[in-house]
Amino acid sequence: MGNGTEEDYNFVFKVVLIGESGVGKTNLLSRFTRNEFNHDSRTTIGVEFSTRTVMLGTAAVKAQIWDTAGLERYRAITSAYYRGAVGALLVFDLTKHQTYAVVERWLKELYDHAEATIVVMLVGNKSDLSKAREVPTEEARMFAENNGLLFLETSALDSTNVELAFETVLKEIFAKVSKQRQNSTRSNAITLGSAQAGQEPGSGEKRACCINL
Repeated sequence: MGNGTEEDYNFVFKVVLIGESGVGKTNLLSRFTRNEFNHDSRTTIGVEFSTRTVMLGTAAVKAQIWDTAGLERYRAITSAYYRGAVGALLVFDLTKHQTYAVVERWLKELYDHAEATIVVMLVGNKSDLSKAREVPTEEARMFAENNGLLFLETSALDSTNVELAFETVLKEIFAKVSKQRQNSTRSNAITLGSAQAGQEPGSGEKRACCINL
């Protein structure tokens, strides 16, 4: 899976990062989209998103990754944050059990506001701090399996599984979209998202944006 140009893409997939403050969501975002890690990452108030265009087979997919950037502290996330999302990474800090204990609450909030078909991955971040682990891998894996979620442990610090996490979610979304396209008698039967979700107008080929699965 490689980088493509920002202007040349076939699909836009909106993916949201959710979870408690301080679990490493912003650094997962920056590691995937810019290959950066900030040791002094401070809570930023507001909603941020970054993009990265990747190749899935012959299709260029623009991943639009949204970060709550501190809003979770104030429970101020609204349905607008989730609107149009086709993927989500539910992140907890595997060295702080309390961030894992509230995963179920985050999952409920996600399903309250997002489409039921959204692709969700449970992510145990900070795997580089193995000696400080408070959440056993198998416990989190079983929770994910019982709730129909994908699961990976990552480290935004040393890059472990960061690419794989986003790649797996994007591939799963793409597989659903491809199946939907095959089931449609015409390609334009796919529902197009709104411009606010990141669709860029073009005079040539129509681009499917933020597809409702």
